[in-house]
Amino acid sequence: MRRHDKRNAPRTAHARHILVADKPTAKIILEQLSEAKNPLKAFKKLARKYSICQSGSKKGDLGEFIEGQMVKKFEDAVWLTEIETVPTKFVKTQFGYHIIWVHSKGETK
Repeated sequence: MRRHDKRNAPRTAHARHILVADKPTAKIILEQLSEAKNPLKAFKKLARKYSICQSGSKKGDLGEFIEGQMVKKFEDAVWLTEIETVPTKFVKTQFGYHIIWVHSKGETK
């Protein structure tokens, strides 16, 4: 596990994501989310339909993770994202393009 934070209580987060291979698909998904009446419900459906990650079968749910478990660019985006807000941009990592929905952030106990 990569550890870039040396604090005694690393941060935790619970997030969902939709991982796609190309920028045009990511843009289409963001557009559909911005137009949705119920964005979280739409996010879950789009995750099942488009995500190339195994989490797609769980509606994009990554569960709770501890700081240092995910790719740095992805984690940085999670920490900068407001909780329960509709995504307006994507993050590119070596795995592809991530559209992220953050449910919660906190400290480990």
